[in-house]
Amino acid sequence: METAGRRANNLMISSIDDKAKFHLPALIECEMIPDDRQELPTPDIANHFSHLKHIANKIPPVDPQVQILLLLGRDVLRAHKVREHINGPHDAPYAQRLDLGWVIVGEVCLGTSHQPKHHNVFKTSVYSNGRTSLMEPCSNMIQVKERIDKTQKSGLNITSNKGSTGKVQFGTAVFDKTNDDEKEALSIEDNIFLDIMDRHVHQDENGSWVAPLPFRPERRRLPNNRIQAQKRLYSLRKSLEKDSTKKNQFAEFVQKMLDNDHAEPAPPLEHGKECWYLPIFGVHHPQKPDQIRVVFDSSAEFDDISLNSVLLSGPDLNNPLLGVLMRFRKDPIAFSADIQQMFYNFLVEEDHRDFLRFLWFKDNDMTKEICEYRMKVHVFGNSPSPSVATYCLRRAAQKGEKIHGSDAKQYVERNFYVDDGLSSSPTPQGAIDLLKRTRAMLAESNINLHKIASNSGEVVKAFDVDDRAKGIKDLDLSSDPLPIQRSLGMLWDLDTDAFTFSVSSEDKAFTKRGVLSVVNSLYDPLGLTAPITIKERPY
Repeated sequence: METAGRRANNLMISSIDDKAKFHLPALIECEMIPDDRQELPTPDIANHFSHLKHIANKIPPVDPQVQILLLLGRDVLRAHKVREHINGPHDAPYAQRLDLGWVIVGEVCLGTSHQPKHHNVFKTSVYSNGRTSLMEPCSNMIQVKERIDKTQKSGLNITSNKGSTGKVQFGTAVFDKTNDDEKEALSIEDNIFLDIMDRHVHQDENGSWVAPLPFRPERRRLPNNRIQAQKRLYSLRKSLEKDSTKKNQFAEFVQKMLDNDHAEPAPPLEHGKECWYLPIFGVHHPQKPDQIRVVFDSSAEFDDISLNSVLLSGPDLNNPLLGVLMRFRKDPIAFSADIQQMFYNFLVEEDHRDFLRFLWFKDNDMTKEICEYRMKVHVFGNSPSPSVATYCLRRAAQKGEKIHGSDAKQYVERNFYVDDGLSSSPTPQGAIDLLKRTRAMLAESNINLHKIASNSGEVVKAFDVDDRAKGIKDLDLSSDPLPIQRSLGMLWDLDTDAFTFSVSSEDKAFTKRGVLSVVNSLYDPLGLTAPITIKERPY
């Protein structure tokens, strides 16, 4: 059992005759302390034994109206010092005089158990540590561990032994409820990640946010894995030579990274300097077959180590998807936007760029020699990149709050899921104003908010064609119906302002595996289709 209580210092205790006084260590408030009055010595007990009768007048009677409010533990060593001892016959109680008075010690309990009068069954008691015993557990055993909470603000005035009055920090209640009670606490590594970000993330002279690679505090030194990256590049070239379309898309993507200053020719390495080469490969999004994305394989191992294994992944800073979608449906005017190339908006500290080296062909020509490049921005494939990007995005919003408004900051902090921002407004004018202020706020950090879509044609008209979502760029908004827009994996019909679902017509075997394949292929985080996909079977 764990409880929270108050703590007080600078108190002292004295005996009833006021002859003994001494200071107490820090007192800790507890919900319960042992208060079994049967264990208190009384004059009657002393008079019952001939060897103790002469101290009966030195033991005060027990007052049933007085509460037992203080328990002195063994750490108050002086309170337990024996100044005088009366032994007596074998198996008889004995008495001890302490600084605070006389105590009588008899058969109260043995260790932590009361001795039973009879042992005629095999029934056992189980102690808190799991040990079984024929002895009955003592109900007067407690264990208190102190853990000081320095955040308490309230206090209580008490008077010390010197007569001065001071304020001791006390809690307002033993059990306090907070808004964070149901939230999962951050791990030690997550706190280290956030500390690294807090200390090192900054804006450069051009306004872009710069963040380090969050290395683990104790890690193995990375070996030079250039030979591995070179083998992977040769394998990639063979694959691209068989698919001219993919080859051209890959070359265009790499050239675009160089043109946008996301990558740069790598300078020569100093002798013995630590570095890492990232193997690269291309992936296609199922919904975007005409586009290819270059991914850096940060999980590729060389000599039993990879770049991701020495990096902190960071906490999940994303907003809950369900909350974003629910707020998206709150008001009648719904809108969405997207951050262009989310990860590439945030620079890597220059000292860490040699850990993001990669190999590619000179002049984007696969017949020419291999050259070394390195990324200047955080990349797809690095495990901490999502947390780094979300952290930096929120820093940009926090900095722009004073000029562009707290609602613009809140839109970024509460209504974004990775790079997609969904929200709603009571009026078209409110949505337009919020989007424009948010775009201006992020533009100050060289972050472009685009692909704007809304169920209101008035909102869409307020933005340039290039800033609109792909499906509505060439529409005549005065006459053409608004199309279906994909937002956070959901199909959003702008014209009817409703979520729709596209079900695969592919036939599957009527087996458990086939049924689960069809049901799970329907992306539905809100559970709107559950009454249809999950139905009881009539017999």
